[in-house]
Amino acid sequence: MGYRELVFDKDSIFLVTGGAGFIGSNICEALIEMGYTVRCLDNLSTGKYENIEPLTSHEKFTFIKGDIRDLDTCMEAVKGVDYVLNQAAWGSVPRSIEMPLLYEEINIRGTLNMMEASRQNGVKKFVYASSSSVYGDSVLLPKKEGQEGNVLSPYALTKKVDEEYGRLYKELYGLDTYGLRYFNVFGRRQDPEGMYAAVIPKFIRQLLHDEVPTINGDGKQSRDFTYIDNVIEANLRACLAPSEAAGQAFNIGAGGRLFLIDIYDHLCKALHKDIKPDYGPPRKGDVRDSNADISKARELLGYDPEYDFEKGIALAIDWYVKNV
Repeated sequence: MGYRELVFDKDSIFLVTGGAGFIGSNICEALIEMGYTVRCLDNLSTGKYENIEPLTSHEKFTFIKGDIRDLDTCMEAVKGVDYVLNQAAWGSVPRSIEMPLLYEEINIRGTLNMMEASRQNGVKKFVYASSSSVYGDSVLLPKKEGQEGNVLSPYALTKKVDEEYGRLYKELYGLDTYGLRYFNVFGRRQDPEGMYAAVIPKFIRQLLHDEVPTINGDGKQSRDFTYIDNVIEANLRACLAPSEAAGQAFNIGAGGRLFLIDIYDHLCKALHKDIKPDYGPPRKGDVRDSNADISKARELLGYDPEYDFEKGIALAIDWYVKNV
């Protein structure tokens, strides 16, 4: 059963922070299509208004331009809200190495502001984006909750701290928090531009323009690439999860392991391109291998990813061919 069959009280109000971003805008769109009332909070620092523009004419959608670093803004945004889906954050491991103070400000203090505002306003569930980067230098595969290593970047550290706050807010204040450790999410509306762009949209855009992509490292690093609709499902299932499962973090992946060079070859074949990639140095702070054990999310959240890589990448390629 996919997320479209999940049922909430018809009067439920959702707040999606970072709702103009890649993941957030897809969640907003899904909830509106399901008939629920949605507030989107975003300062548009990395999100794009064009991602939510089609929703702005809908009577059940409200866009609030604001920053999670401002507690008053957070308090105002959560008034009357049942579920908070906190996607607001700055991503990118390399950028966090360049700007550690900004990452602390946005990803830690901003998330804490949202938790506190949710606590004070009686929010039912607080679901927040964590990351597979919290596994750090652990070489164990598949990645399993409770078997983390030392984090390798400021970005990863911010997510680890968020998880600790999530645990404390459940234990100390009774706020039902659920951390979702995303594993390499891809799909429609993911930004292919810029030096910090995620690898799949970047490769697709470059191949479509007959440019030579650069693979950082030897191409043998592996990832659990996860289609966006699986992530939407995980967020909504967390909103319906039992209170006993709160205060924890969960792996949200597809449960597969793919090598980067194989992904590249797959994209070349799908786009009918024969372009040999360049190879650059490995990126600092990157986890070498990634593969999610999703049994905990399956058991406690009912998470059952509908899209494997092949199904997801076909949809993603189709979207980029039409939109890039």
